[in-house]
Amino acid sequence: MAKEIKFSLLYRDMWQSSGKYVPTVSQLLKVAPAIIDMGCFARVETNGGGFEQINLLFGENPNAANRQWTQPFNDAGIQTHMLERALNGIRMSPVPADVRRLMYKVKKKQGTDIARSFCGLNDPRNLEGSVKYAKEGGMISQAALSLTVSEVHTVEYYTQLADTLIEMGADEICVKDMAGIGRPAFIGKIVKNIKDRHPATPVQYHGHSGPGFSMASILEVARAGAEYIDVAMEPLSWGTGHADVLAVQEMLKDAGFKVPEINMNAYMEVRALTQSFIDEFLGYYINPKNRLMNSLLTGPGLPGGMMGSLMADLENNLTSLNKWLSKRGKPELTQDDLLIKLFDEVSHIWPMLGYPPLVTPFSQYVKNLALMNVIQLEKGKERWSMIADNIWDMILGKSGKLPGELHPDIIKLAENQGKEFYTGNPQDLYPDKLDEFRTEMKENGWDFGQDDEELFELAMHPEQYRAYKSGQAKAAFEADLAEKKTEKAKAGTPVPAPAPANGCTPKELHVEVNGEKYVVNISYPEVNGNGTNGHGTNGHGTNGNTSNAAPVNTPAQTNGQLKEVTAPLEGKFFLTKDASETALKMGDQINKGDVIGYIESMKTYNAIVAEDAGKIMEICLANGDAVDEEDVIIKMQ
Repeated sequence: MAKEIKFSLLYRDMWQSSGKYVPTVSQLLKVAPAIIDMGCFARVETNGGGFEQINLLFGENPNAANRQWTQPFNDAGIQTHMLERALNGIRMSPVPADVRRLMYKVKKKQGTDIARSFCGLNDPRNLEGSVKYAKEGGMISQAALSLTVSEVHTVEYYTQLADTLIEMGADEICVKDMAGIGRPAFIGKIVKNIKDRHPATPVQYHGHSGPGFSMASILEVARAGAEYIDVAMEPLSWGTGHADVLAVQEMLKDAGFKVPEINMNAYMEVRALTQSFIDEFLGYYINPKNRLMNSLLTGPGLPGGMMGSLMADLENNLTSLNKWLSKRGKPELTQDDLLIKLFDEVSHIWPMLGYPPLVTPFSQYVKNLALMNVIQLEKGKERWSMIADNIWDMILGKSGKLPGELHPDIIKLAENQGKEFYTGNPQDLYPDKLDEFRTEMKENGWDFGQDDEELFELAMHPEQYRAYKSGQAKAAFEADLAEKKTEKAKAGTPVPAPAPANGCTPKELHVEVNGEKYVVNISYPEVNGNGTNGHGTNGHGTNGNTSNAAPVNTPAQTNGQLKEVTAPLEGKFFLTKDASETALKMGDQINKGDVIGYIESMKTYNAIVAEDAGKIMEICLANGDAVDEEDVIIKMQ
């Protein structure tokens, strides 16, 4: 009898691997019936990862969206699954245990059946809580192996990891080839070992198609015993996304497997609706290059899930770097020049950092560090001169145990900066905080929501939730979308900012939403180097008060009797990174080494540190202002 293979549609990850946003709830509700009518999906990925942050950025309630979007699949008997990042929950930074525990209870109540949990470092200590809390909340616990290719990531390494996770109580295993660089025979051996040792444990394969291995890998894992295959569909298959269900079905059918039939009328309807969402506005946030496959990705191993933001990061930083080069009479770089330099640098530093699997958030950390190194080297400076604290946390063991050994140069760098390595359980560093958020909810008169889901949302995404509640998030999104539509109307050419008589470029836009007026900070590509991604924030946003920072050596320049402290990189300026800090104000006396403020760039907060003592005479930027490299931040005496 032919072995049966079932399909799971990655309708969340299809979008997240292509660009910045996923559809609104109204769009999702349009497409859900047609997905069901296709008749070929046993599972659909409905939420997790950046999904809820994006709802908040739209000004939508993510809890209402989750309940409405999952309901049709629940009614049809199709299992739904979410993606979560173990210690980091569904954000980029570590989450207290009480917030993690609440997440599973809320998601199960909202209609999500399966929690796919992965740790970017494959540290079983981080995954143990996920398995425990998922089962407590009534969900199916699917523990993921974050796949990569290195001298330490062997078949035996992953086989033993699967053994450990199943012993912890994981109901299923996901082989998560997040970059699509896993060699097919290698993946097949891993799956065969798992099925030989644990024949009753279902295995689901997730692989991106970017480097070109995915179809061969799917065939190998099917032959090795996997029961479920993650798939995508046009117009968001292939490229940085996933293999198309049509091709996968035909390939497996030809190989003798029992696979579900596809209602092609419904397929075409889903395809048309998805394209209409792209045409409506989501296409403004999809770089056309992300629809292409690129075997160059085989080397650096960067995952498809972050490629949507990578090209925006490159564009923004390239503009800033070329301005710097142009001022000094040096030849400018093309985007391809910078891309190749970045890939080479990732390949160079990845082994030095202990081979962290390149998956969120560690793929961003390695990529950010590589990009900062490239920029510094282009400017004649040294590597490692800009390392954010969340990257240091990875290096020091505060996020989990690295799979490989750190290079002696990295250890020496840490010692020179007085940093201490941590070997304890990472969760112990992040104490419970739900009571603090309960107090905030009560003080603001905010409803805790059904099953405490609004409390959970504030605790998981504090800054985005506050911006959602105030209306600022919706205003900022509408302003950014309006800017992109204007650019397209100008035949795709950059739109120069209006120039007032004084020659300054406006950085504010006044927007009215539902009768409320807001002031939104705006950046322009030709003025401040932030590219076409609006506000200098790429990908799926940051987590505000949960982000960390690292010192940046910022030169103070003499300007008469005042010294100017300038921005070391482009991004967004903030006086503080969380509520525990007190913002500087005019007249404050600061000492050498004091943190002046932060620049958020590429999902990390970088501290700006005073190189001299003095008195603050002028703060030149407002909180949230977009800044270019070498913009003046403060003046001091």
